[in-house]
Parts: sequence; structure tokens; C-alpha cells
Amino acid sequence: MSMTMDDSIKRWTAKRKTALVIEIIQGKTTVAEASRSFDLSPSEIEGWIEDAKRGMENSLRANPLDIREQYEKQLKDLQEAYGEAMLELRARK
Repeated sequence: MSMTMDDSIKRWTAKRKTALVIEIIQGKTTVAEASRSFDLSPSEIEGWIEDAKRGMENSLRANPLDIREQYEKQLKDLQEAYGEAMLELRARK
């Protein structure tokens, strides 16, 4: 892996997460390699990648949403998905 980070990082700052995600996007490393190298779960790294994608999409919008709007939209989407899952569970009973 080409990252010049200390393999025993105790705290993953936004700057460190960004550096790792960029290396993955550029193909310099993979999620699996990073997971092994830094003792992180693949799902945690994949979550950072998804967060980065959402942030990039928002920053490239003609009228970017502010952070609060982003979280409110994400919360609404999650609440809808939860409601649908609960209805499906009740229907199966």
C-alpha cells in the first residue's frame, strides 16, 4: 500500500479517511488490503467510501445542499425504509 500513514493509527481523522478513500478510488489499494493493513472492518471502510461519494455528489450540484439538509434527507429515507420493513414483517406474521 502506498499510504505513508503509520500502520498503528489510533484515531481516524477526516483527513486520514480521505487519504485512504482516495487511494482506494485511484486503485492504489483495495478495501481488503486496507482492512488488513489498518485492522479495520471492510464495512467501515466501505461506509467511508459511500460518505465520500455522497459528499462529492453534493459538492458538484448546481445548488449544494447544506449538511443539515443532507442529514434530514438521509434520515427521512431511512425512516421510510424502516417503515416499509416493519409493514413487511407484520404482513408475514
